[in-house]
Amino acid sequence: MRLMNDTSAYTPPAIWTPPAASGGRFANINRPVSGPTHDKALPVGRHPLQLYSLGTPNGIKVTVMLEELLALGHTGAEYDAWLIRIHEGEQFGSGFVAANPNSKIPVLVDRSGATPQRVFESGAILQYLAEKFGAFFPASGAARAECLSWLNWQMGSAPFLGGGFGHFYAYAPSKMQYPIDRYAMEVKRQLDVLDRRLAEVPYLAGDNYTIADMAVWPWYGALVKGQLYEAGEFLQVQAYTHVLRWTDEIAKRPGARRGRMVNRTWGEPASQLHERHDASDFDTHTQDKLAPS
Repeated sequence: MRLMNDTSAYTPPAIWTPPAASGGRFANINRPVSGPTHDKALPVGRHPLQLYSLGTPNGIKVTVMLEELLALGHTGAEYDAWLIRIHEGEQFGSGFVAANPNSKIPVLVDRSGATPQRVFESGAILQYLAEKFGAFFPASGAARAECLSWLNWQMGSAPFLGGGFGHFYAYAPSKMQYPIDRYAMEVKRQLDVLDRRLAEVPYLAGDNYTIADMAVWPWYGALVKGQLYEAGEFLQVQAYTHVLRWTDEIAKRPGARRGRMVNRTWGEPASQLHERHDASDFDTHTQDKLAPS
C-alpha cells in the first residue's frame, strides 16, 4: 500500500482545544483530563496479589513475571488477574483510578501486608516483585546496573514504538508518510540497538534472564515475529537475527508461555485466558495447544 503525504496545511491555534472527534481506533477513550468517569469498585480475589490488566505488551510483562516466580516455587506470588477492558473505559472506574491515578494497565495491589500497597507502571511492578521475592534481578554490580539500564531503556523506547509507529501505522484514521517514516526509522534503530546487544550476550543484562528481558520481550519479541501491528514485512524484522534468537528462547519458557495467555482476549481461543484466579485455570489451555511462536 502506497503511503501518501498529508499535504493539508495546519496552523496551530493560540490556545488548543480538544476536537469534537479525534479519530483513530482509541478515539472513544481519549480525553485531556484525568480522574474517574464512573463509580466502580475493583474486585478482590483470595490471593495476596491482585492484578488488574489486559494482555497487551505492557500487561504481559507482569503476568510473565508472576508465572516465572511461581515456576521457581515462590508460592507467595499466587495472584488473581482481573480483566480490564480498556476499549470500554473500565480503567476510568473509581476503584481503578484509586489504584492507578494515570488510568493505565497494568496495576498491582499487594494485599500481603497489613495495608494494601498499590504499584502502577509496568516497570515499577517488575522491580517491586523482583525485590519482594529476590528473583530475576541481580543483587549488585555490573549485572544489576545493566538490568536497570535495559529495563528503563524499554520504558523510554516503547512509547516511540506503540504511541508513535504503532499509532500512525496501524491505528490513525489516515496514513501519513512523514510520521510513519519518522517512527519507522526510530523503531528500526531500536531494533538495531537490541540486536547489537544480543550479539554480545544471551540476555539483556548478561548471562542471566531478568526483568529486563521480561519488559522488552512482549514488545520487541512480538514485533520481530510479525505479531505486532502486522508490520513485520514493512520493517524487515527478519534482519535482526540475534533478537529473533533471544525471542524464541524466551518463548520456550513455560512461565512466559503461560504469562502471555493471561488477560488475553484475541487470537486463537486456546491462547486466551481472560482471567486467572488459580493455576488450574490453565488446565483447559494445555501446553500442547500452545506451541512456541
